[in-house]
Amino acid sequence: MTRSWQATVGRTIVAVFDHGDDFYTALNEVCIEHKIRQGYIPMFVAGFATADLVGTCERLEDPQAPVWLKVQLSNLEAVGGGTLAWDEATDRVAPHIHVAVGLKEHSATGHTSHLLGATVQFLTEMIIVEVTEPRMFRRKQSDLYDVPLLRI
Repeated sequence: MTRSWQATVGRTIVAVFDHGDDFYTALNEVCIEHKIRQGYIPMFVAGFATADLVGTCERLEDPQAPVWLKVQLSNLEAVGGGTLAWDEATDRVAPHIHVAVGLKEHSATGHTSHLLGATVQFLTEMIIVEVTEPRMFRRKQSDLYDVPLLRI
């Protein structure tokens, strides 16, 4: 079942995260500063000193279940995007970010997955598009491994 709604967009915010910044802390600070409660990130480019992505090299007992493990990578170039929705439980923006990264010293060998955390190397350049309507939030879906899904 496909769900879709027409969105009304508000402001467009350009943000630059600096060398050494924690990616998610910096993103949260931008959202607080500009009072962004929901929106989307059409794309960002970044250098990451370190990053944790969802992934594993282990055999999965249930290949349909989400993977909650992480791989730790370093010295990366990245491109990514995602959505921002309000998390009522924590009273803050809940980002859902995916990235494609290349390991610089390994011929730019690539990894693509959900971004769990990262430390900025040099900078991150990001565009955030605010969505003013409809209201976007995440709710865990109990019959789907408690994955927090976007709701409108």
